[in-house]
Amino acid sequence: MATIIDGKAISQKIRSEVKSATEKLIREKGVTPGLAVVLVGDNPASKVYVGSKEKACVEMGFYSEKHVLPVTASQDELLKLIDKLNKDKNIHGILVQLPLPKQINEDLVLEAISPEKDVDGFHPYNVGRLAVGKPLFQPCTPYGMMKMLEYSNISVEGKHAVIIGRSNIVGKPIALMLLHKSATVTICHSKTKDLKAEVKRADIVVAAIGKPEFVTGDMLKEGAVVLDVGINRLESGKLVGDVDFASAEKVASAITPVPGGVGPMTIAMLMYNTLESAKRV
Repeated sequence: MATIIDGKAISQKIRSEVKSATEKLIREKGVTPGLAVVLVGDNPASKVYVGSKEKACVEMGFYSEKHVLPVTASQDELLKLIDKLNKDKNIHGILVQLPLPKQINEDLVLEAISPEKDVDGFHPYNVGRLAVGKPLFQPCTPYGMMKMLEYSNISVEGKHAVIIGRSNIVGKPIALMLLHKSATVTICHSKTKDLKAEVKRADIVVAAIGKPEFVTGDMLKEGAVVLDVGINRLESGKLVGDVDFASAEKVASAITPVPGGVGPMTIAMLMYNTLESAKRV
């Protein structure tokens, strides 16, 4: 049976480290890390995420601002707000909650955020820095997965990692992060021929495909490490990942559960990135 990689416990350790470092920064330099979260519209899932981020800021001792624009807000209004936050010395991190309404161009918005305050790591400048192995900010979810491996003493050097999914948010950045740690990386996607054969060769499997319980135990190599990024709600209301946990757990050496796996790490790393930004001031 696989060891469970407990994202809740690891994220609490990181949050505790961030809180201590924040207290030190305030005490020694008089700098309080500041995070601004921008929400456009009233998407229920986005509201929940923003609420979690606000709570985390309070817990860390951060200064936080929440800016809510109506669903009808224009792109110009949003860009003006970002410009204002870019110039605000009390703000070290800016996060625009995605998805945005149809009338707003997401790419333009992400590019408008100052790279020095882009704690989500999505600005093309930060993507480029990650690609060449000199990251300023790394995207929170994949960065969180790397921390899970690190805190679980799982070495990736020389291992074969297979990533299922090529999104800009998870698939591509985790591929680069694993590559920089000397893993051999294969990225699979919807057009991959014989996906099962590719996954079967993997020492580390990252499932980020957005299909509930897609990866099953019979697809895995004995002793593989499985990181499940998926969050899917079944018709029954049950929350499951992209991996069929029951069958995968019997084959894997270590596995992340859903919920309580990768999810909690995302906000922990957002706090970590914001603190790093404040330290650079």
